[in-house]
Amino acid sequence: MEQITLKVVIPMAGLGTRLRPHTWSKPKQLVSVAGKNVLDHVLDSLRTIPDGYNIELVNIVGYLGDQIEEHIRSHHPDLEVHYVVQENPCGQSHALKLAGEYLTGPMLVVFADTLIETDLSFLANESSGGVAWVKPVPDPRRFGVAVTDEDGNVTQLIEKPNEMKNNLAVVGFYYFQEAADLLSAIDEQMARDIQLKGEYYLADAINIMLERGLNMRTEKVDIWLDAGTPEALIETNRYLLENGHDNASQLEQKSNVVIIPPVYIHPTAQVRRSILGPYVSIGAGCRVEQSIIKDSILEDEAQATGVILEDSLVGRRAQLNRRAGHINAGDNTVVTI
Repeated sequence: MEQITLKVVIPMAGLGTRLRPHTWSKPKQLVSVAGKNVLDHVLDSLRTIPDGYNIELVNIVGYLGDQIEEHIRSHHPDLEVHYVVQENPCGQSHALKLAGEYLTGPMLVVFADTLIETDLSFLANESSGGVAWVKPVPDPRRFGVAVTDEDGNVTQLIEKPNEMKNNLAVVGFYYFQEAADLLSAIDEQMARDIQLKGEYYLADAINIMLERGLNMRTEKVDIWLDAGTPEALIETNRYLLENGHDNASQLEQKSNVVIIPPVYIHPTAQVRRSILGPYVSIGAGCRVEQSIIKDSILEDEAQATGVILEDSLVGRRAQLNRRAGHINAGDNTVVTI
């Protein structure tokens, strides 16, 4: 069977400001959730690409991008990967233009701050020039949406519409049959200076392709998870632990540890005299003692001693310790420690 090379482009040059302080020291794609980092969950979504397709990964990196390269080399050594540096992020289309030398033939564009569940096996028989993955939402006004005709073909992409009638939110996952057509549209987008606040958005390039006659359809997803803020990560952690990432049944039972599933606890983590769960992820090399933790993520080598945590995100090698304190509280005082 003839092999088809599918380029998978993952723009990752953003600073991840909504996830600070965690993204001061690592790219947001390397933040952990349910036992893996966000990037690994994204790569997992490619497992259903049909037989006969050879994946060629094109990572567009920026701040701390060397960590992305090191992670891919260590954990995915069999992948064929190219790296493009976007030093001054000027938007999604700008990132794709920088990667142009690697983009030929069919391609996927995957934005790595959202996670979806989708079956990509249909690509073997896909006849449309483009596919936009979408999810119906109750209120589309804070999303980009796909406008479709009566046959379900995309006629326009609109960023944050004022009306409610088009509720198909685009989730940041696209297929293009021919990368050259997208690159040509990006060239026109920049020549026409179609941008917003100094950034060139992919949606505008796609609209140019639609003007030129692109036949694009939508592919609906039921699950669309956000990994862009601490609160969203905690919510995504809950969903993933409930759906295939709970390893509570594989853990060694200890008399002084209470586990309330679902949880993910790395085999190298040390837990003593503690209550963990529900919805807790504990990374490699963590130490937890005399603590109660629920709805939280502790990344690799974090330590928690004598603490009570809920709805918390604790970074790599962070140390949380509780010591006795002295309080002189007056009438009607509420003290939370």
